[in-house]
Amino acid sequence: MNALVQGLAALGGLRDRDTLDTELVRLVVRHAGLGVTRAELIRVLGDGDEQRYLALATMRHDQDQPTHDVLWSDWTQLPHLMDFPLRVRAFEKGRAVQEDQPAPVAVLPMGTRDGLRILLEVTSAKPLSPRRVDLLQSVLLAYQNLLGLLDYGERDSLTELLNRKTFDGAFFKATADNSSTPPEGVDERRESGRIAGGVWLAVLDIDHFKRVNDTYGHLIGDEVLLLLARLMRNNFRFYDQLYRFGGEEFVVLMRCDDASHAEIALERLRRRVSDFAFPQVGSITVSIGVSQLLPNDTPSSAFGRADKAVYYAKEHGRNRLCNYQLLVAEGHLTEQAADEMDVDLF
Repeated sequence: MNALVQGLAALGGLRDRDTLDTELVRLVVRHAGLGVTRAELIRVLGDGDEQRYLALATMRHDQDQPTHDVLWSDWTQLPHLMDFPLRVRAFEKGRAVQEDQPAPVAVLPMGTRDGLRILLEVTSAKPLSPRRVDLLQSVLLAYQNLLGLLDYGERDSLTELLNRKTFDGAFFKATADNSSTPPEGVDERRESGRIAGGVWLAVLDIDHFKRVNDTYGHLIGDEVLLLLARLMRNNFRFYDQLYRFGGEEFVVLMRCDDASHAEIALERLRRRVSDFAFPQVGSITVSIGVSQLLPNDTPSSAFGRADKAVYYAKEHGRNRLCNYQLLVAEGHLTEQAADEMDVDLF
């Protein structure tokens, strides 16, 4: 029990979600004192018959390090939740469920305020007693509380998109995952399902947003920001990372096969925004600039390129999408050295 308490205390000092996930399953396998032979932390994605799962962390008792699925995974390669009846039961009932064949397995569900759906599946040498299930539920509750604290520090208070201070870490993680060599700890079962191609950074800026605030007031302006954030969530995939950088400026970090796929997603958002009837305000448009991440890129350089594309869009009619690399190739912009493009993001 002392090892479990010490392990929970150590979890409280973690500030990285991936590390928190892996250390949770390590704690359950190594220190829970439950005879656990395998633990897997699962995120449920999608709805209805298209519900699938992504393994956030998996560990067997004979492993030194947990493994995990790559976040940038092809949706069609993720397993269907319905193929795992015990997980479906736990998810639907909202409480822990167990079965003893072919080996004792318990599945415990967890929900968070933003709709994140997580399951902890534990395989053990013997069936878990109700007291031991309660112990695991307490561990999962501590994990849930830690996620809530991370959310508080990482989310924009108005839109609940990721905030600016989390961008650098996500940027370098995305560029590391973009290498041809799978990162250590990746679950090789679905390594072939990783999204190929590259990573793109897009900057979105609401056109004439100051006019909205001046005409309708800041409460209506905040409502516009909230509704735009909702349109963004509905437009992009579960692993695309959405940020509010402050004011009317938003950022998307996305992995795509090629530039055309990135532009299709961004153009779809641009149209949805322009077609949406914002209460009291009516029509709102956005200007979007996008740039592919380059080898040895930095957050400031990548942001600077996309931002230049936004300025070009605003100077040439607004309500349009501009690709920085294409603008340079066509002679509309001049390629600049990275140190000339550095901007102070913080």
